[in-house]
Amino acid sequence: MQISEAVDEEFEIDVDADLAGGRLDAVLAKAFPAFSRNRVKDLILAGSVAINGQTAGEPKTKVKLGDTLTLTAPPPEDPDPLPENIPLDILYEDDELLVLNKPVGLVVHPAPGNATGTLVNALLFHCAGGLPGINGVKRPGIVHRLDKDTSGVMVVAKTERAMSHLSAQFADHGRTGPLHRAYTAFAWGQTQQGRGTIDAPLGRDPNNRMKQAVRKTGREAITHFAVEARFGDEGWDITRVRCELETGRTHQIRVHMAHIGHPLVADPLYSTGYITKANRLAPELKEIVQNLGRQALHAAELGFEHPVTGEEMFFEAPLPPDLERLADALEPFDKAFARPV
Repeated sequence: MQISEAVDEEFEIDVDADLAGGRLDAVLAKAFPAFSRNRVKDLILAGSVAINGQTAGEPKTKVKLGDTLTLTAPPPEDPDPLPENIPLDILYEDDELLVLNKPVGLVVHPAPGNATGTLVNALLFHCAGGLPGINGVKRPGIVHRLDKDTSGVMVVAKTERAMSHLSAQFADHGRTGPLHRAYTAFAWGQTQQGRGTIDAPLGRDPNNRMKQAVRKTGREAITHFAVEARFGDEGWDITRVRCELETGRTHQIRVHMAHIGHPLVADPLYSTGYITKANRLAPELKEIVQNLGRQALHAAELGFEHPVTGEEMFFEAPLPPDLERLADALEPFDKAFARPV
């Protein structure tokens, strides 16, 4: 299974008292400023807007309190990515695939606002034009992705054969095959359990299209976690957690940990309510947390079956410097904890 080269974006909002009674086109233009009112009208007339799941064909339709409005828009056309000489930390490479340690701040594939300087641009240069056509022009070789500000291990396909085989493994999520993904995360608070499973479906947050949220109508999402260490002092606690994915949804670990009351340290989207926690930290630790500028999450391990040889391969990436500094600064505050077997 290959990732679509161009995926429509879906925007959803529930009509509140401030919006109730307004015209459909005006309400959507107000809710989503990226779309002009004329653009919204065109999308409504094209059948790309629904009210409570039913296509709405009239821009002047009055919306009601509690209505769910869904706007589906095609992504803007971007130029095809070009090769760029961007250094890569390659852990392994052969004729079929390469495994790399993605740094913080590197976007995986071009998108609006990130047309250059991406992993795809770097791969096109590194592979000397050998990738176009493998999973489409915009995402050549990309089997899975990490958020821009999540570091760690990734695998990239270099042939159609590898793309097909690896995509099937990721689609299976390791339930019947050898795919293995483990992350190191630093989360606020102390979990009641030493290990557990978070089984909560995820979908786009209806109030913020940049976020995901636990939703009854969302896609299945399962995260297994195990506490590796607990740290704390007066007024604060931080837990180092190992997370293993059984599914691979956008922001999955970040949303799931926030859902159980333990958002990731310094997460700019899901831990904003914990900013005051940082003010209670020891000065050195406080400075490190405040300067992270990204969620404390790292893809530490990746295992899969080689698409040609059948060999089970396993790769690890050490914590990057910023999270290593955090781990070192937390060490004096280690709380005795019997790690779960």
